[in-house]
Amino acid sequence: MIGAAAAGLIGVSVLVTSFISGVFGMAGGLILLGILLVFLDVAPAMVLFGIIQLGANGWRAALWWRLVEWHIVGRYIVGAGVAFLLMRLIAFVPDKALVYLMLGSIVFVADCLPKSLTPDITRPGAPFVAGLFVMTLQLLAGAAGHILDLFFQLSMLDRRAIVATKAVCQTFGHVARIAYFGTFAAAWDTTLPMWQYVGAVGLALIGTSIAAKVLLGMTNEGFRRWSRWIVVGISIVYLVRGVSLLITG
Repeated sequence: MIGAAAAGLIGVSVLVTSFISGVFGMAGGLILLGILLVFLDVAPAMVLFGIIQLGANGWRAALWWRLVEWHIVGRYIVGAGVAFLLMRLIAFVPDKALVYLMLGSIVFVADCLPKSLTPDITRPGAPFVAGLFVMTLQLLAGAAGHILDLFFQLSMLDRRAIVATKAVCQTFGHVARIAYFGTFAAAWDTTLPMWQYVGAVGLALIGTSIAAKVLLGMTNEGFRRWSRWIVVGISIVYLVRGVSLLITG
C-alpha cells in the first residue's frame, strides 16, 4: 500500500519528469522509473510507468505532430515489433539490481563504439536497428529513452523534429511495455486506486504542455549539450544504485 506521502512524491515526480522529457525528449522517464521502483515491484512499476509515459509521449507527439519524421518512425516500429515478439516468447522479468545496472551502463558502452558504428538515426537501416535494440532494452531494463536519444544526438535533425519523432516512437514503445508486463499476474498486484492512475496521467499532460514553450526558446546546440549532461548524470546515479542493491542483496 502506497501512503499519502509516497503518492504525493510520485505525483510531483510525474509533473517534473514530464516537463524534463517534454523539453529534451528523454531523461524524465529514467528518473520517474527509478522513483517508482522504490515503492513498487518491477512488474507493477513497469505497468504504471507505461501508462504515465503513454499519456505524456502521446500528448507530446500531438503537440509537435507536423514535425514528425514518419519514414524514421515506420522503420523503427518494424524493428521494435520484431523485438517485442522475440521478448514475449522469452517472458523474462528482471530483478531491480539488473534494471538499474542496465539503465546506467548502456550510455557508456555506446561511447566505446567505433565511429563506423556511431548511432545516427538518419543512416540507412538505423531506425530498424534502433527499434530492435531500444524495444529489447525497454522490456528488459524498463526505460531506454536515453538510448534512443543516442541515435538522434549525432544526426542533423532539428531539436523539435527530434522531440516529435522520438515521442511517436516512444508512444509505440509504451503500448508494447503495457502489453508485455500486463500479461504477468504480479503486474496488477497493487492497491493503487484508479483515480491515482488518472491523476498521474493528468500531471504528465500538464508537465508536457509547459515544456513545449521552453523548447521553442532553446537552440539546437544548447539542446544537445544539456541532453548529454542529463543522461550521463542519471546513468551514474543508476550504476551506483545497482551496485548498492547487489551488495546488500
